[in-house]
Amino acid sequence: MNDYYDPNLKKARLEQLKKLPGFKFQPVDICNKSDLDNLFAQEQFDIVVNLAAQAGVRHSIEKPYKYIDSNLIGFINVLEACRHFPVKHLIFASSSSVYGNNRKIPFSVDDKTDSPVSLYAATKKANELMAHSYSHLYNIPMTGLRFFTVYGPWGRPDMAYYSFTKNIIDHQPIKLFNHGKMLRDFTYVDDVVEGISRLLDYLAEHEYRWENQEVAIRIFNIGNNKPVELLEFVQTLENIIGEKANIQLFPMQDGDVLETYADIEPLRLTTGFTPTTSIKEGLTRFVNWYRSYHD
Repeated sequence: MNDYYDPNLKKARLEQLKKLPGFKFQPVDICNKSDLDNLFAQEQFDIVVNLAAQAGVRHSIEKPYKYIDSNLIGFINVLEACRHFPVKHLIFASSSSVYGNNRKIPFSVDDKTDSPVSLYAATKKANELMAHSYSHLYNIPMTGLRFFTVYGPWGRPDMAYYSFTKNIIDHQPIKLFNHGKMLRDFTYVDDVVEGISRLLDYLAEHEYRWENQEVAIRIFNIGNNKPVELLEFVQTLENIIGEKANIQLFPMQDGDVLETYADIEPLRLTTGFTPTTSIKEGLTRFVNWYRSYHD
């Protein structure tokens, strides 16, 4: 609920969640260890899905301490809470950014990820290592998910798909870096939720310790498995909106990578997960939501 982007959007999103049976909202900052511990003591969680983090690759260059506070201090507080108030499973958000400028395509969880090109990516890789050590030391079952460019209704206004839609509708220019010659594995939010849900179901049906693992932790990619070039992405938006974009081309930005492409075979073999939402279908849903929310 911080002001990284419009808190009113977050409040409106929260109002949607409040309609769901069994939903409870507690305004707890994961950086506040005392409050977080009190919450864990009160609720006695079975499963924790931690998606709390300071997001944004470029913002991490301008505001590095926000990433240290939320992504490192906050995450160790979550790990400590899972240790002292034992849970059956912790699922946490990592990021495709940990692959850096990996040239091997598609990105596999077996690839080396020790050359991050942004502080954000470095904090996410650190989360994976911290989780590995806690799983080893305290036998806490954990799953890390490397998300690939998640998009959809109620999403983040700082992300390209959101700002592109806004600027095309408002007849404002949009900026494409590396002259638009970048590919992204855009993943629709419903598919991400489906992947997380299947992992929860998997836990209920199998032993907590992952097969053939010395520690009870696994890392998975969760993506659409179909990279799209940014120019094609913009053309799809133009067709859905019914307006031409005013495109401005720029060189590569610091912290950006040329391509993301998720190898999701391990997740498919484990849970049966396969994304089903095409970029055209996903962007159509987003544009429809955008117009209903902003008009």
